[in-house]
Formats: sequence, C-alpha cells, structure tokens
Amino acid sequence: MIAYEEVRVPVAGGELAVLRWPAREPGAPVVLALHGITANALSWGPVARLLDGRVTLVAPDLRGRAGSSSLPGPYGIAAHADDVAAVAAALGTGRVVLAGHSMGAFVAALAAVRHPERFGPLLLVDGGIGFPAPTHLAPDELMTAVIGPAMDRLSMTFPDRAAYRSFWRAHPAFADAWSDEVDAYIQRDLTGEEPALRSTCRIEAVRTDGIGLFDEEVLTAVRKLPVPATLLWAQRGLMGEEQGLYDESRLAAADLGGTRVTPVAVRGVNHYTVLTGDAGGKEIARRLLDLAGA
Repeated sequence: MIAYEEVRVPVAGGELAVLRWPAREPGAPVVLALHGITANALSWGPVARLLDGRVTLVAPDLRGRAGSSSLPGPYGIAAHADDVAAVAAALGTGRVVLAGHSMGAFVAALAAVRHPERFGPLLLVDGGIGFPAPTHLAPDELMTAVIGPAMDRLSMTFPDRAAYRSFWRAHPAFADAWSDEVDAYIQRDLTGEEPALRSTCRIEAVRTDGIGLFDEEVLTAVRKLPVPATLLWAQRGLMGEEQGLYDESRLAAADLGGTRVTPVAVRGVNHYTVLTGDAGGKEIARRLLDLAGA
C-alpha cells in the first residue's frame, strides 16, 4: 500500500477527513474520488497504487463514515455533494476530475449538477444510474434491497480486528480477491475497544443516504450533467452473483441515449472488486488518467 496523508477540510458542522495520495510532479492533475455507502476513502487505495503518482488522488471519508463519522447530519446525497464541492474548493486547483463508486457515483453526478464550476469530466463506477423505488416496500425493506447484508453489519460488534477480517474474508465478493489493501480499507472502518469493536458508519447516515438514492433530484442528475461521464459497470453483483447492478437490458431500460453518459462493461469483476481488485482498478486508473490528461 502506498503512502498517503490525511487532512481535514472544513464543511458544514465540522471537518471532513480527506486522504491524499500526492503526485510525483508539482502541478499534476487532481482526481477527487468518492466511496460507497458503507465504505471509506481507503477503498480507493488500490487505484491510488495503480495511478502510480501520475495524478494527485484525493478521497474523503464521506459524512458519517470512518474519519468523518463524528460529523452530524443532515445526511443525504445532496449533503455529500455539497461537502465534496467544499473539498474541491479547498484544493484550489480549479475544476477537477470527479470519480465515484456505488453511492459515490450518485454523489458525483449530483455534485456536478449542483456545482458545475468545480468539476470536469466524471467517472461513475458501478453506480450513478438509478431506478424508481418499488412502491410496495417500507423504508427499511428498501434499504435491505439496496445494500443487503451490509446494513446488518452496522449493528454488529467484533471481539478483535482479526474477527472483522474473518467476517469480510468470508464475503463471497472477496473470496478470491483478498489483499493487504483490502484489509487496510476494511480495518479503517472499525472503531471502539475490544471486545466490542464496531463499524464507524452511522446507521442513521446510511439509512438516510440509501433512501435518498431514490430522490427525484438524485435520479435525474445523470440527465442534467454539464460534463461528459463514463459509466464503468461490473459484470457481477454485490455478493459476487452473476446478475450485476447493471446489464445491457437494464441500461437499455434506463434510456441513456439522450444523456452525456457512455456505459462500458468491465468483465470478470463484481461490485466491490471493480474498485479493489487489480483488473477493475487498472481499468479505472486508465480511464482517470485519460480524463485528467495525464
């Protein structure tokens, strides 16, 4: 895992924890990268390594997670979008390339719409294209449908870090894709003291954000983008299952023809390993370098 620094950026209600992997050369392009709904900034660690210092990569722990877990609400996709704009402003480098994975892709799309002066082209990684919520589901049922077992983890405790590692290594999505970088990413999620370690993710933040993915403003953001966007979609799903979040038929139903989004399939990866594995990470890094002109 390559070295990074952690800085704090003022936002509404406090400070956001932000990780920064600096470029080798001063004045190199900057990429701002956003994590998923129960993740943290270190999920971008493998991509940072693969970028190999050719750009500066900046990734915040979003409000209510990891180093930013103490930040109060209001939560929601719009709140994250405004936080991300504050990070971009603090960079002082003009418009930056914006990337997001899973929920982070929805945040990226909305941030680009709400703050067009801050962001250049977008890279959406297995997220950002939404569908209307099933009307028969209660909010908590909707959350289970969106993120499944990940929600259950937030109320669990673990006796030590090894137990948390074992929990994640048994996850189908990581069965054949474990690494020291993945371990560092999941360990950043832990807080508390043994024998009652728990996730840093605030349940109320995750619930608010998950339900907020179905807000009209969020669902329509990709249709209002002021800049081009590439969607890299994973072939397999959150549990490594054959059906991913997207496929050709679902994207056809989303009718992206009139948008500025170009979908690109990434084969042989699932929703997690499209970001944390080498195959997906190399594709993301290549696209980011192209978008940044590096």
